Amino acid sequence: MRSLGDQVRDWHLGAQAVARGDWSSALRLFSGISEQPARICFNMGCVHLLAGDPEAALRAFDQAVTKDPCMAVGFLQRGVANFQLERFQGALSDFQLALAQLRGNTVIDYTQLGLRFRLQAWEVLFNVASAQCQLGLWTQAADTLVEAISKWPERAQDGLDTALNQVQKQATLQPRQVPRGEVFRPPRRHLEHLQPVDFLGTAKVVVSAIPSDQHSGLQPQQGHQVEPRGNKTPAPTDGHTSPALFHRPPVSGGPGPSACEDPLGAGEAGAEGPESSVTVTVQCAFTVALKAPRGADLSHLRALLAQALPHQAQQGQFSYRAPNDAGPWTPLPGEEQLQSAWRDAALGPRGLQLQCRGAGGRPVLRQVVAQHDYLAQGPEDLDLRRGDVVDVLCEVDEAWLEGHLDGRIGIFPKCFVVADSACEEPPPGPRPQAQAD
Repeated sequence: MRSLGDQVRDWHLGAQAVARGDWSSALRLFSGISEQPARICFNMGCVHLLAGDPEAALRAFDQAVTKDPCMAVGFLQRGVANFQLERFQGALSDFQLALAQLRGNTVIDYTQLGLRFRLQAWEVLFNVASAQCQLGLWTQAADTLVEAISKWPERAQDGLDTALNQVQKQATLQPRQVPRGEVFRPPRRHLEHLQPVDFLGTAKVVVSAIPSDQHSGLQPQQGHQVEPRGNKTPAPTDGHTSPALFHRPPVSGGPGPSACEDPLGAGEAGAEGPESSVTVTVQCAFTVALKAPRGADLSHLRALLAQALPHQAQQGQFSYRAPNDAGPWTPLPGEEQLQSAWRDAALGPRGLQLQCRGAGGRPVLRQVVAQHDYLAQGPEDLDLRRGDVVDVLCEVDEAWLEGHLDGRIGIFPKCFVVADSACEEPPPGPRPQAQAD
């Protein structure tokens, strides 16, 4: 029986074969995995669809949804296979099963499971309408598209409006499916363990005291004496000297520590070269009191801040906190918000409280706190641990944020975090006083 590591390697190589369009290699690699789980069966079904064999794809998707009855994307792809086979009643049933597995949600994100695809409710409804059109159920298809429009993002409704007009003219629709070349990939943490690790390294001679030795390997002990340095008396020998493992070469300008005398490498701190340069990321926080005229605009405040912290003044984002000190920091993107903050500050005794933050040369919009661990699935993702405080740099879409944490920038799901102010614990109450006997 093949090892788990070999099967994960075949899974990874199969996904790479799909990406380059080598269907036969992908099917051979996926088929070699024993006790194929639902995701491997799904992958084989997608490859059969791409290879133009919907009958084989239908069998693979049957196995996928049998092993995982909650795989909504499996029902979606099985419906596409039935549609291509002109089994429209079966396609309609599969699309309705996919919609049922959404359980009222507008989207299922399969990215964390290794499939770079987000199944949207409106897409499933679109496919339901496409099958209804083929069955001549034009009125029901139009009603389904109207429901799909209600679940479509407001900024992109034109596509479904066009489809609705086609259905009203009794023109058929083609179903939507998983993008070409997208299949389930193995978790990255599993791939990291596939690479061989040399824990011991390769033994070699660092420096030899034998003149004819070219460091190609150890030689037998020979009757060669090491010349003593200065007036230092050499240690007594029995006529044989072993090759030296460490040797201090002469250094111009005076003696210096050898490798064994300077274990921390302090003697090389001043060396120049690519290996001696590293990137040091420093996070600093400063509180600066600025004297500004009441009602000063953003450019005036940046000019005052630049006198003390020029870099932060150019690249940071100004945020405002309410006079009672209890609310979260609110970004100030323009003059209107700043003047409103000035009016609020007039009500409090502490003046105007601002914050200026930036990361990677970009302004920080706000801060959020991770409520759950999130393991990055790709190089663009940001690893999160419960309790991490993340600087939000931008909103990618309604479900993803881009943020900064410990010198790293990446994207992460919005549902894994909450606003920083939501995690503030209430101040502890007064402690009960002990009563004397």
